Formats: sequence, C-alpha cells, structure tokens
Amino acid sequence: MAMDLRTELKQTRPFRDIRHEASLSVQRTAAVLEHAFESFLKAYHITATQYNVLRILRGSEPRGLCRNEIGERLVRRVPDVTRLLDRLEDQRLIVRVRGVDDRRFVTTRITKEGLALLARLDPLVDRFHADELGGVDERRLRALVELLAQVRDSASKGAAKGLVPHEEG
Repeated sequence: MAMDLRTELKQTRPFRDIRHEASLSVQRTAAVLEHAFESFLKAYHITATQYNVLRILRGSEPRGLCRNEIGERLVRRVPDVTRLLDRLEDQRLIVRVRGVDDRRFVTTRITKEGLALLARLDPLVDRFHADELGGVDERRLRALVELLAQVRDSASKGAAKGLVPHEEG
C-alpha cells in the first residue's frame, strides 16, 4: 500500500480540503519524478530540460526550430532559452544557423552527436519509465493522463481569467 501524502510529509493535521491535498499531491509527485529523472540523466551530463530540447529538435528534423518555438514546446518553461541552447551547443549536441535572407532569424537543429545520445538514451529512458510507473496498470495510467489533462485545462483557464490570490476579509 502506498504511503499517503500526510504521512509522507509528516503532517499531523488534516488538509483544509481535498483540493489542497490534490494540488499538493500533484506537486509532490512531480517533484519526486523530476528528481529521479534528473538523477538518472546526470550520468549523461544533461538535465531533463536539455533532454526535452533534444527530443523537440529530433522531432522537428529536418527543418529545425527557432528559439521561441523551442521555448513554447518545453514541458517546463525556462526564463532563458538562449542560455539553455548555449550549453547544448557547447556540448556539440545542437547547432544554430543564421538565416541567409534575415540574419536575425536563427534556426536550431540537433547534431549527429545529439541524435546519437538520444539513440543511446531511448531504451534506457523507456526502462526508467517502466520501472517508475510499473506499479500502475495501463488502464489506470490512461485515466491518470486524462485526469491530469483536465487539471491542466482547469489551471490554464484560471490563469487566463487573471485569478490572483487575494486577502480574505
């Protein structure tokens, strides 16, 4: 039996309501999954965000993408996509090419080294996710994916409405 969130967080009082518990549970789960994946990728000298960029660029081949398009597709938004790309370029995993007609337009593409790293990682990442989520059957995983999509949809609608915390009076 899985440990409940209150026990895991060593919380002695009950949550104010189920929405608070659900939100914290999603955040805690994301943090646990992210930490495990970052630790896994450390041996390959890349972060989860860099891995995400490489996968995005592999999917965009052969045309590549500009910096803004990469930033929009990231799982986790980062404030400085340029610096992220600089690090990948320093590792020779990507290359950036200025446009001939418009020198301001820069296309980013994955290199052969980047493709080779992903090819090496693909089966390992598959196994990592199988181990990580192996205790949950496919029917429940599909339900989880659907529930999380509903949560993201609800959260983005709240953000679009400009909902901000306010003092209760």
